[in-house]
Order: sequence, then structure tokens, then C-alpha cells
Amino acid sequence: MKILDRYIIKKFIGTYFLAITLIILIAIIFDISEKMDDFIDKQAPLKAIIFDYYFNFIPYFANLFSALFVFISVIFFTSRMAAKTEFVAMFASGISAKRLLLPYFIVAFFITAFSFVLGNYVIPEANKQRFEFQNKYFKRSPGTITSGISHRQIYPGVYFYVGNFNRTNNIGLNMSLEKFDGVVLKSKLTAETMIWDSISESWIVQNYLIRNFLDGREELITGHRIDTAFRITPEDFLQRTNIVEEMSVEELNEYIAEQKLSGTSAVIFSEIEKHNRISTPFSAFILTLIGFGLSIKKRRGGLGLNIGVGLLLSFSYILFMRFASVFAINGYFSAALSAWIPNILYFFIAIGIYVKTLK
Repeated sequence: MKILDRYIIKKFIGTYFLAITLIILIAIIFDISEKMDDFIDKQAPLKAIIFDYYFNFIPYFANLFSALFVFISVIFFTSRMAAKTEFVAMFASGISAKRLLLPYFIVAFFITAFSFVLGNYVIPEANKQRFEFQNKYFKRSPGTITSGISHRQIYPGVYFYVGNFNRTNNIGLNMSLEKFDGVVLKSKLTAETMIWDSISESWIVQNYLIRNFLDGREELITGHRIDTAFRITPEDFLQRTNIVEEMSVEELNEYIAEQKLSGTSAVIFSEIEKHNRISTPFSAFILTLIGFGLSIKKRRGGLGLNIGVGLLLSFSYILFMRFASVFAINGYFSAALSAWIPNILYFFIAIGIYVKTLK
């Protein structure tokens, strides 16, 4: 690595961490002013506020705006170097624009790797503590509560249904459990009520009827009570929409596999979360290239024009990243494609800006 590479890397990293630190401090100040009433009303301990909430809030917020501040950092320090005609001297000495991109991409690589680790391993664990704090001390719980399952496949060929479930006393009404061999119904259990036994962690099924279909004949079994266990708990009937934000990549993959097995349409949201965790960190490369192409040459409008044009592009990019998930939710694209479409589109925009700058 040459002296010039270290010079650019130092400027890039220094500007990036300064920008991200300032925005985090500003965000914390605004968040404290907004949440102060909750802290006082709920008598939240100072230690819990600092370590359980804000220490876990920082990585989430930093990763959320990481790509934007990569771009702002590149625009800022590159425009200043261009204004001082530093790049003119570099080009005059025979250094090409392609060679100058190397230190930029080195930093972008490390930011991408850092963002990937944060998003898949650090932030999910931090979110568990942060959401637990919010549930305990905030007036509003983090994430909308949604009604859970009423019909799902709990094992291959085994389907569960419940007509109504009371989450207060963990009692379900009009339940059924069907077992299929391919498309042939082999057995069906129906019952008036199902009650959760928290000690044995199983279900007590009352007033049941079992119909077994054997070689063209039907066998009927009735009874008042039977204890049974299947892969459903009371928590499945009431879930937070942001529960996937608490899962590591391994936990998220297992959760997606369970949702696919059950046949729930909510699996698309989990898949979007999974692919966004992969695609979003790579935006650092694209925004670095756009920022480099916009600011490497000295312009009449100076730093202000570069930042203005750049912010318009970067905000449209981030907005498109959020909007693209709608295509997957509505079934137009797969979750993977909707997560990568913004990167693909703006990659070509970045190449176009870079090529135009070199002419």
C-alpha cells in the first residue's frame, strides 16, 4: 500500500466516523427529549437507560444510516481534495482514476463487512435487550402486535386449525388436526376446546372426536380428554411484527423454514429481512462510486453542488430500497430480487456517472 492510498483511506475513515458519531449524538439527544416522559413515568433506572437501551440503540442507528454517511463522507473529503487541485497533481503524475478508486474500495469493503456483521449478528442480539426495555418502560410496545396462526402445516402432511383462541387464558375453540398421506386424508382429530398446560407444556384436548380412515373404512374414537403435544405454543397466536429483527442469520433461516412448512403468507416479510441484510451492506460500494464520480473533478458550484446532487441520488436510492419490498409483498418479484433491484439499478447509474466523469 502506497503513501497515497494511506492518505485517502485516512481521510475516508476519519470523515466517515466523524459524520456517523455526530449524527448518533444528535439522534440520542432527540430521542432522550422524546422519551423523557416515559423514563420518568415508568421510573426507568439510569443504568438500564444507558446500557440496556442506548448502548443497543447505537449499533442499530449507525447501521441504518451507514450507507448514507459513506456517501456523504466520500462527497465531502473528495470535493475538498478536488477544490485544492490535489487530483490534478495526481493525474499529472500519471495516476489514473481507476487506480485512485482502490483506497476508496478498500474502505468500502471493510464498511460492508462491518455492516454485514452488525446486521446479522450484533444488532439482533442488541434488539432483544432494546425491545425488552421498550416493552417494560415505554407506553407503546415496539412493533405492532399481530394475530397469530389459525391454520397452518405444523409437520409435513399435518395441518392444524383453530376457530378462536383466547390469549388471556390460553384456550382454543373448535380445533382440528388433519393428517394426510399425499392428498389422501388418513386421520382427523376435532375437539371443542384445547387448553395449554404450562407445566407439561402440552395441550389438553377436551370433547374430542378422532376419525381414522383405514382401507376404505372409517374408525371413530371419542373421549372427554386427551393430552397431546404438537409444535404450537400460545406465543404462536400473538406475535410482534418486528420479531425477525431479534434473530441472528441462523435463527432467521430456521424461522423461515418453519414458516414455509406452515404455509403462512407472512414468510415474505421474513425473507425480505433476510435478503435486505445481505444486499444493504453492498450499497457502500455503489454510493462510494457515485460519490467519487460526482466529486473528483472541481466544479463551478463547488462542494455545495456536489452534496446537493449527491444527496438527491442517495436519498432516492435509499427510498427505492425501502419501496422495492412492496414488489415482493404484492407478489411481483421474489424477496431476493426485490432486495437486489436497487443495487443493480444504481450500480449502472454509478457506472454511468463514473464513465461520464472520465471523459
